[in-house]
Amino acid sequence: MFKPQLISSLKNYNSKTFVSDLIAGIIVGIVALPLAIAFAIASGVNPAAGLFTAIIAGFCISAFGGSTVQIGGPTGAFAVIVYSVVAKHGLSGLATATVMAGIILILLGVFKMGGLVKFIPYTIVTGFTAGIAVTIAGGQIGDFFGLVPDFSTPVTIMGESYSKMPGDFLPKIIMYIKSASTVNWYSFGMATVCLAFIFIWSKFVKKIPGSFVVIILATIVSIVLEKTLGLKTDTIGFFANGEPHFTIPNSLPVPQLPSFNLLDIKDLFSTAVSIAVLAAIESLLSAVVADGMTGSKHDSDTELIGQGIANIVTPLFGGIPATGAIARTATNIKNGGKTPIAGIIHALTLLLILLFFGKYASFIPMAALSAVLINVAWNMAGLPAIRSLIKGQKSDTAVFLVTFLITIFIDLTVAIEVGLGFAAFFFIKKMIDLSEVQNKREALIGGIVQNSENHSEEDLSIPNDVMIYEIEGPLFFGTVRKFEIAVEKAGLKYKVLILRMRNTIYLDAGGIRALEQANDSCSKKGIQIVLSGIHTQPYMLCEKTGMADKIGRENICGNITSALERANQILESQNGITKNEK
Repeated sequence: MFKPQLISSLKNYNSKTFVSDLIAGIIVGIVALPLAIAFAIASGVNPAAGLFTAIIAGFCISAFGGSTVQIGGPTGAFAVIVYSVVAKHGLSGLATATVMAGIILILLGVFKMGGLVKFIPYTIVTGFTAGIAVTIAGGQIGDFFGLVPDFSTPVTIMGESYSKMPGDFLPKIIMYIKSASTVNWYSFGMATVCLAFIFIWSKFVKKIPGSFVVIILATIVSIVLEKTLGLKTDTIGFFANGEPHFTIPNSLPVPQLPSFNLLDIKDLFSTAVSIAVLAAIESLLSAVVADGMTGSKHDSDTELIGQGIANIVTPLFGGIPATGAIARTATNIKNGGKTPIAGIIHALTLLLILLFFGKYASFIPMAALSAVLINVAWNMAGLPAIRSLIKGQKSDTAVFLVTFLITIFIDLTVAIEVGLGFAAFFFIKKMIDLSEVQNKREALIGGIVQNSENHSEEDLSIPNDVMIYEIEGPLFFGTVRKFEIAVEKAGLKYKVLILRMRNTIYLDAGGIRALEQANDSCSKKGIQIVLSGIHTQPYMLCEKTGMADKIGRENICGNITSALERANQILESQNGITKNEK
């Protein structure tokens, strides 16, 4: 049931809570300002689009989402996708893809798919997050060094002709290398000082974000040095040569519907899925982090619907994809944010800044913004998590590296798909390695033994004509061959084959087929199969597929003792001996 947290939060709302939300909302709005502008530029769109997104999406996510303290807006994770879409399909294509992604997010929420996002392996999330961080940092090289790539004539890179900066990572880096002789040492010096300032500031001051402070100081220094010493660097409003760069309006644009046609929908569908999946992953991860910090509980499905609404509405105002932002959400919590009202105030704070101070944003140096984005990339990379993964299993390292490299050099969507494929492959391999079908006859004769749960079993009396095999782990397509080999080893000298399944909690169609073939083969040899200790899922599947009737319901026993009793009955019956005759 769709029930935004805003509605629940207003039931016992009071003035004290409002003051906490007001303070937190204003602080988060200030934190979000430079990030919104920087993420827009990293995405290859007008900085104003970042502000529009932070305002509109920030409001919608707080008003309609399922978390009490979630702060939404543009994030670095979308920069790679957005840059690529804008380069290939323009702003109209981006708007179409974002609206489609919003619809997908709403459908995920309506059909209660919020929990499924949690099944994406941690190795894949770490891999594509680190890949995005590298891509963001790589994309800032031009502004950090003040490079001026020359596209007066098309440039050929790796067999492709470019008349503007390439969207793909490797061609972009090659273009920067080709432009190395155009370094603006003033820009490089400013970017270096700004980056150092942000790192040092964060060590001593926690409440006021270094990114906001450095943007203000860098803007003032840039204006002063240009007027006194004639030093110039690219700013949001102008290039160093004085040509117009970007325009920052002082109001929200009039909403416009993007143009839809079947061809665009077909071409952009995979991109829309990527945006939706990324928005879902990042927003729910952020909500989980927020739950841990506040002790609250978010509604995953409502959160997805709120994210969907935000991504449908935002493009109407010229915005870019949005999601929950972990850093801004944490800032909200640390500064006293209690309810979604704090997120709404954060959006209103940005709106007021846009209305009254938007024109001054054109003086912000691009070098300073590049330092902010490199700092964001550093924090996104998650080096401690990467070090931990590399020290762990080789399979986890392989999944991480594959996802990481494909994110950088190919595409985020492909990275997630291939990463999931590799993760599934290694998981299946582990299950196969851990699964065993072992001869337990000798182990259960001649004294007390210890089972896998460290509980002793009584000495069992096993007739000579009975063989016992124990299936350890799931019986599925990956372990079927082990089972078949074990059954073949049972030989002809036994008349009853007990399959002990106490440690088999899962059975699939391949396992059922293997049981059926084993039953047919044993029947031809005069061997009766008895199942022992079968769990609910395997038993229900045997029931549904008719396997229970083929084996015989009387031959499905709850434990090994019952199975041996049934084996004795079968032997007596086969030998034509009844208990009374004995």
